[in-house]
Amino acid sequence: MTVVPNVDQSNHVPWLESKRRSRARRAEAREARGRARSRPSPPRGAIVAVATLTFATGGAFAHDRATSTAAARTAGSSVAALQSRLGIAADGVYGPATRRAVRAYQRRHGLAIDGIAGPMTLKSLGLAGSSSASRPSSGTSTAPNAMLEKIAQCESSGNPAAVSAGGRYRGKYQFSRATWRAYGGVGDPAAAPEAAQDRIAAKLYAARGTSPWPACAR
Repeated sequence: MTVVPNVDQSNHVPWLESKRRSRARRAEAREARGRARSRPSPPRGAIVAVATLTFATGGAFAHDRATSTAAARTAGSSVAALQSRLGIAADGVYGPATRRAVRAYQRRHGLAIDGIAGPMTLKSLGLAGSSSASRPSSGTSTAPNAMLEKIAQCESSGNPAAVSAGGRYRGKYQFSRATWRAYGGVGDPAAAPEAAQDRIAAKLYAARGTSPWPACAR
């Protein structure tokens, strides 16, 4: 025989208890949502900064690799020849291993340690030759250091503090501020140490040959 409990439908206590439990559950849910919203999230600026730094680092490496490859070609050589001279595997790719080897060589020989096989580094390695891109009709030597000396004498009489009449071109090689910054320069080219100007000029020459100085490279 099934016993049916006798429930007093007029008793409001069970209803009030159910209502209390329902309100407690809703309050707990609201508190949980509030805690989730109050958790700190990474600042948008920080995310953008990290992404920008990653891109900038990758872009700088790609630029240095392209610059070094161009420099080797300008000197009438190749990346593989550079690698052979450095004593590493000659795969013809200017990658991290080649960059490290170049930096180690520069450190041992007192050169600017930038990991770029520019004109001075190639000359030290015995790889600097003539450049068909910048060979003058007079037959004057076109080794990178000789060409840069010629350009500096023509542009500024070799004066690192020289400034053009309009103020646009500055320093030993008469850089524009935009070109100076694009190749790693900081501040005013005309106020930079001469060695820094030589280094930026070597990068520019390796990447673009004599085209930035059309009048003085003839």
